[in-house]
Amino acid sequence: MSTLKEILTRRPVAATIRLTVPAGGARPAPPVGPALGQYRLNLMAFCKDFNARTQKYKPDTPMSVTITAFKDNTFEFTVKSPSVTWYLKKAAGIESGSSRPGHVVATTLSVRHIYEIAKIKQSDPYCQYMSLESICKSIIGTASTMGIKVVKDLD
Repeated sequence: MSTLKEILTRRPVAATIRLTVPAGGARPAPPVGPALGQYRLNLMAFCKDFNARTQKYKPDTPMSVTITAFKDNTFEFTVKSPSVTWYLKKAAGIESGSSRPGHVVATTLSVRHIYEIAKIKQSDPYCQYMSLESICKSIIGTASTMGIKVVKDLD
């Protein structure tokens, strides 16, 4: 239950915007500009903050960002690490998954690759309370739907 002070200090939310922006590559051009411009948000402030937060990632890494726009033209945003499918494709060195998952194996990955991806995903806001084992199981499920076979050790 919220306290009275929390209820009174809440700012009315105008919109929640979800974007996928390359790390360190936020510019006031599309897709960022039109998405934020329609809510009269400060584009340059977002671009500078986003690029500063994502400078530790390699350029052109697709970062998922959720922007909460308030009615007073201010905003807050959270940056999530890239999707599991992007990490799996990078680790496997493939452009796309299998066209027939379950029938055709696109490539194989070791459990060590899965563990490394899980360690990175554990820092995400939605995964921070999940155990490393459950994150690994989720990643293995995603890999199998992409046609990537997970083996104990690569030969």
